[in-house]
Amino acid sequence: MFLKQGVPMGKILLAHGSGGKLTHELIKEVFHKRFSNPVLAEYTDSAILDYKEPLAFTTDSFVVNPLFFPGGDIGTLAVCGTINDLTMVGAEAQYLALSMIIEEGTDISLIERIATSIASVARINKVRVVTGDTKVVEKGACDKVFINTSGVGVLVAKKKPSVKNIRCGDKILLTGCLANHGLAVLSARQGLGLKGEIKSDCAALQGLLLPLLKKTDAVRFLRDPTRGGAATTLNEVAESTGLALNIREDALPIASKVRAATELFGIDPLYIANEGIALLIVAQESEPEALRFLRQHPLGRRACSIGTVSKEPKSKVILETSLGTKRIVEMLSHDMLPRIC
Repeated sequence: MFLKQGVPMGKILLAHGSGGKLTHELIKEVFHKRFSNPVLAEYTDSAILDYKEPLAFTTDSFVVNPLFFPGGDIGTLAVCGTINDLTMVGAEAQYLALSMIIEEGTDISLIERIATSIASVARINKVRVVTGDTKVVEKGACDKVFINTSGVGVLVAKKKPSVKNIRCGDKILLTGCLANHGLAVLSARQGLGLKGEIKSDCAALQGLLLPLLKKTDAVRFLRDPTRGGAATTLNEVAESTGLALNIREDALPIASKVRAATELFGIDPLYIANEGIALLIVAQESEPEALRFLRQHPLGRRACSIGTVSKEPKSKVILETSLGTKRIVEMLSHDMLPRIC
């Protein structure tokens, strides 16, 4: 895709939107190189803005196919995804901007359903949609509806979660089960009719995580493992810190019907997108307290510890399998299921 001099070559592929290696390459060589500044250099999901009081700002676009899936829809996904990006830096969402690109010929009733979902989720999470934009393009120029949301939040965390805080011996936690969202979208898209319907975990996580961040500074790092799944998030941490992240296969929280479906299709749940769980790295001594706190909330009942941070092997994610062997978990190079969010 890129020459050594950083000159872009070739064409954009679906894989450039997967959250894996090609995404990172595109961001690094095309965007970060041109937009470089101290705020952007933090590489977080939301930018921290020092404006009278510290604010967080984020933006995201949603092109999921299909628009409606078990457990959610593009509207729910847009609001929850934006709130979650703010939550991951310890900010409480306050305002949203909403923009829609709509294909000519789309039923107005469909747009009304999406708007109703957006309004409902925003109201529940006490977030106001304060501005927006609507564009209509010719039939065939987009797939019915694309949404962009931007969010502003106020920092409330006792200490901002950051990859820079991570230390050897820290514990790796997940707040819930892996792969539900990706499997739900896959099932709806392909009409698989999986036995015992798998529902997306799409949810806003500020109610689960912000009370913990306000109470303690033990949370070193926080991220929602969306595109590319938990494997990609873990690899981003390993690469940024130069440390090793050791996880245990038998500790990974995976619902039985999701496990059965991933085995059937031959896909690894570590690489499948999630929209309602978070990956935390906490101080070793704080692990029991953090788990107790998370498990008190409906979205954190399945919270568990999955591994430990260590020095070696540098910049690697190592999975200890249920057989006792170990393997390197690589970063996703391309998405097994594009347009997942």
